[in-house]
Amino acid sequence: MTVSRLKDIPGIGVDKMGQAADDAGNSDMLRLENLDTDLRPPEEALEATLAAIGRDDANSYLPFLGTNDIRRAATGRISATTGQPYDWNTQCVISAGGLSGILNALLAILEPGDEVIITDPAYAGLLNRIRLAGGVPKLVPLRVVDGGWRLDLEELRRAASARTRAVLTMSPSMPTGIVHTAEEWNAIAEVVMRTGAFLLHDAAMERLLYTGKPVIHPASLDGMAERTITVGCVSKEYRMIGWRVGWTVGPAPIMADIGLVSLTNVVCQVGIAMPGAAAAITAKDDGIATATATWKARRDIILQALSDLPVVRPDGGWSLLIDTAELGYSPVEAARLLFEKGRIAATPMTGWGSADIAGRYLRFVFANEPTERLGDIRERLRLAWQV
Repeated sequence: MTVSRLKDIPGIGVDKMGQAADDAGNSDMLRLENLDTDLRPPEEALEATLAAIGRDDANSYLPFLGTNDIRRAATGRISATTGQPYDWNTQCVISAGGLSGILNALLAILEPGDEVIITDPAYAGLLNRIRLAGGVPKLVPLRVVDGGWRLDLEELRRAASARTRAVLTMSPSMPTGIVHTAEEWNAIAEVVMRTGAFLLHDAAMERLLYTGKPVIHPASLDGMAERTITVGCVSKEYRMIGWRVGWTVGPAPIMADIGLVSLTNVVCQVGIAMPGAAAAITAKDDGIATATATWKARRDIILQALSDLPVVRPDGGWSLLIDTAELGYSPVEAARLLFEKGRIAATPMTGWGSADIAGRYLRFVFANEPTERLGDIRERLRLAWQV
């Protein structure tokens, strides 16, 4: 690396596996490596985007913090979820995708050496952004309990220190699909309040739940609205990955700083994409419930087919993990064999947390392959791994 800020930032692995699958050009390859989906965005979003292409006001840098319509839509959605009032003009900044909003927030709240509590495993892109902003990830392990993931609450409490500046959460998370329980959220809130940290909440998948239970948003907890910064996007729930539109909503004082970072960093969002994003959020039928049922069906097929293997059940989101170390393979070797012999592209979790926890797993994304193509997944694994 030519600069020190990159020395602890590995790649995410998805790019290499995705490129290898593209290069193979094999239509029989199951594409389980990347967080894509084949499900269609809301019709209102498509119509608004097509109309925006010919509009002069959509072909502009202005307004730098996002159009009034989408800022109103984003704050309205979060207010409806949390029961907290948010002023669109002072408490919302639109970003070029959700992860751009995460980086903007980290740059606005971290001093070099500040600690950010985050789960292990966690998306490598989140870990890398903490490091890029000068922060230090403090990993809190997720444990497998009754076939699913649970947050280790004792380790969470031990992770808090005088250097804790933020707790970065995602529920459902990527890559594990953990959905935090009320007990876990209360423990997270206690750490935030005790340390005076911010809770930076990645809400990209918050309604993609397979538990039948309602969304718990941390800003709805007592005293947490003043400490919670929420980052959302249209990529996952609304199936609008290519639009690259996200939003950051939080307390007005810190949002002023986040707006300054955003203006200095990406400058502005995709002008022709924001009308479509606003239309999706306000659509009469956003399609999220129907899409979630489809993704759950795909998840269930894989869980049933691989029930004799060490797969951990996700309670939401788009992906699940299999413990290849338990089968005698490193995730990198397991991915290679699966690609060559099973015709499946899947991403090792190297760099997605610690070597002894995250480093045991291979990720399968089930959002982009229809059920009829998943029927022989167990046979593909048998051919690749002899299990």
